[in-house]
Amino acid sequence: MPDRFVRVALGVTLGLLIAFVAQPYILAFLYSANVPRSVAARGDLSAAEKTTVDLFASASPSVVHVFAQAAAQGRALMEPDDEFGQGEQQQGSGTQTGTGFVWDAAGHVVTNNHVVEAATKGGGSISVRLASGEVIGARVVGTAPSYDLAVLQLGRVAKMPPPLAVGTSADLKVGQSAFAIGNPFGLDHTLTTGVISALQRRLPTQEGRELSGVIQTDAAINPGNSGGPLLDSAGRLIGVNTAIFSPSGASAGIGFAVPVDVVNRVVPDLIKNGRVRNPGIGIIAGQEATAARLGIDGVVVLRVLPGSPAAQAGLRGVDPRTGTIGDVIVGANGRPVHRLSDLTAAVEEAGLDRPVSLLVERDGRVRTVRVNTADVAQTRL
Repeated sequence: MPDRFVRVALGVTLGLLIAFVAQPYILAFLYSANVPRSVAARGDLSAAEKTTVDLFASASPSVVHVFAQAAAQGRALMEPDDEFGQGEQQQGSGTQTGTGFVWDAAGHVVTNNHVVEAATKGGGSISVRLASGEVIGARVVGTAPSYDLAVLQLGRVAKMPPPLAVGTSADLKVGQSAFAIGNPFGLDHTLTTGVISALQRRLPTQEGRELSGVIQTDAAINPGNSGGPLLDSAGRLIGVNTAIFSPSGASAGIGFAVPVDVVNRVVPDLIKNGRVRNPGIGIIAGQEATAARLGIDGVVVLRVLPGSPAAQAGLRGVDPRTGTIGDVIVGANGRPVHRLSDLTAAVEEAGLDRPVSLLVERDGRVRTVRVNTADVAQTRL
């Protein structure tokens, strides 16, 4: 009896072992999908997905890829295409690339000034690739380095893409959806999504100015996105993507866009005049770091331009012979001025040919000075 039990137990164990070893082969024989599988019904897209799909379909034809060649270099044609290249600066070719979008039916394209700057200063060339794949030559109509904006004029186009709808940045809320379309790393028409992360940021630009009211977003913005549109959920333009903050140079979830209300004011001036009229009072400000070391809280008037509104109002700069500080601007239009960007924001908010009420400290006493703004595009403020 015990021998029989042992034989049965061994048989069962052996059978289980064979079944265990053979299981993968049995399953493969019985259930292998060796013909195309049937497609499962998906159902409708969610409302949010439909909105995003429709937004991209509507806006993307207006977005273009900008190529700015610093100088005519025939050898650049012999270099291999870099489809996954360096983004805005493709090393070796001297080509700056970025994004732009169609502004009007006349074929004006808005982009960042830093995308086309090398070409405009170096006598180079600019071309634009449309969403259709057509490559068109373009010329610079005007640039505004203080706002990092530029306007291009497209050459002859078979079919002009539609202009983007323009929104407003005045009523934006932190947390609302934001959508960026651009050409990061040379990858055409890439959509990234996120939210507006913050408002009223400040961004240094050229000519010693800071742009105030800048939009911060976590929608991925990478090299090559510069000059592209930032859109709201209605597909309206709310900003122009211009910079990222990232130690690695790639998106870290902190991108910045020029607010559309600034764009809508600057671009028409560029189209009409080739430059933007910058409201100012006609001063050159002292270095902020130096003022801070001297314990000065405000904008030191380094020099007053002859014939400027500041000169007419009697403002005084630093004495060039003795180095004695003259006027320090500590307030503008009822708000404190701690740095140049505070004063710039107040002057730009006032606009051209409008009065600005300044609080000016001189010799330990503070007085109110009324100054009318004027076009001082060739000065810092």
